Amino acid sequence: MIGCGAAPMALPRLDARQRRRSKRPNIVVILTDDQGYADISFNRHHPKEVSTPHMDALAREGVFFTQGYISGNVCSPTRAGLMTGRYQQRAGIYTAGEGGSGLPLAEKIFPQFLKGAGYVCGAFGKWHLGLTREYSPCARGFDEFYGFLGRGAHDYFDLDNPDSPLYRGFEPIQDEGYLTNRLTEEAVSFIQRHKDHPFFCYLAYNAVHAPPQAPQEDVERFDTGDETRDILMAMLKHLDAGVGRVVETLKAEGLWEDTLLFFLTDNGGSKAMHAVNTPLRGFKQWNYEGGIRTPFIVSWPARFKGGRSLGTPVISLDILPTALDAAGVAMPTGKPFDGKSLLPVLEGKTGTLHAKLFWSEGGRSGEWAVRCGKWKLVAQKKNVELFDLDADPSETKALNDEHPEKVQQLSRLYDEWLDQMAEPASGQGKRWTGDAPPEPQGRRQPRRPKRREKPKAIGTP
Repeated sequence: MIGCGAAPMALPRLDARQRRRSKRPNIVVILTDDQGYADISFNRHHPKEVSTPHMDALAREGVFFTQGYISGNVCSPTRAGLMTGRYQQRAGIYTAGEGGSGLPLAEKIFPQFLKGAGYVCGAFGKWHLGLTREYSPCARGFDEFYGFLGRGAHDYFDLDNPDSPLYRGFEPIQDEGYLTNRLTEEAVSFIQRHKDHPFFCYLAYNAVHAPPQAPQEDVERFDTGDETRDILMAMLKHLDAGVGRVVETLKAEGLWEDTLLFFLTDNGGSKAMHAVNTPLRGFKQWNYEGGIRTPFIVSWPARFKGGRSLGTPVISLDILPTALDAAGVAMPTGKPFDGKSLLPVLEGKTGTLHAKLFWSEGGRSGEWAVRCGKWKLVAQKKNVELFDLDADPSETKALNDEHPEKVQQLSRLYDEWLDQMAEPASGQGKRWTGDAPPEPQGRRQPRRPKRREKPKAIGTP
């Protein structure tokens, strides 16, 4: 075991029949970064240059939620919600700066729920929930970690930079290769080494987040007339291949049938990276559908039928409750989840899950949204827009004048929800007042001596 410093446990081997009787599936969460809603070729609106055969195969074999959401429109808040199963605002996290400074240690997270049920837990990739040792994945229940703690981005080629280190467990390391491929290799190794016991593999790719970087030979395969878009497509090629390798490994090791797998991205595609979110409006950092709706795939062949698309609105907060339900782990009572188990929906026992869903960045930006049934209200400071998502999923026509009562109803629902949330960790205030202070930058990694510059990697701006 490549662990976090503790001595590896000697675990008894289980045969396939014993594993099935334990009714505890392996759990895999694959989280991509800033991937456009139409930058998966399973989406019929995808541009011609997009080809993701492995993601498409996963969507065809599993269940694709056409109204799958994440709980924030930027990286870190979404990760906090996914790890806790609760709106991240309950922990004071409304912005990336607040989440990146550290998910409060009082919050119990994904692996801490699973360890008592015998799961081995590994995290690979982007963490973005705290920069110092006490916030490390290995300090919070993960047995193994390979990845980076820092803010949203990491160089894809320079893997031995002490100013932006990669870690194995608690220790900074030097490595080489293309980062997307290295994350895949580490996750595959984890699966192979722990195939005889229930495991939780959290594979949080930083692709296709900036900086735009990919091997030159892959970039040259594309000719969209947009250099950034060409690099993005080359990055996506490696990301898709990584998803394929993980699925292939699960199948080759005889684990596929007994694995509960989730695939989604952390927020909408990035405008800066020339992502495509068609047919949705907006991008990352917006509360229109293009900023918060994600390709959302769930697979567990032994438990429910795949090859389907479902229109039930679901959210990333549902992943942890679903995993615990599948593993037979009791739900918490002291800090109950906002997410709900997806299993009743996946097994056809119900067609609805959430009556209401909420998004908020706090008072500094004054941006928030609420969805109730088919109605969605999007706010930007004093400006609010009401949309009927059944009739207008692209949010092209605001219906405030036609349905003023809905504007009032959804505004009231949002205020009632926000009253239950914690004050923002940065001190910004929960509601926009027009004079919110600038956000503090939060903790930074300790400064290290500068070192000699390396040649720029292919595709680096």
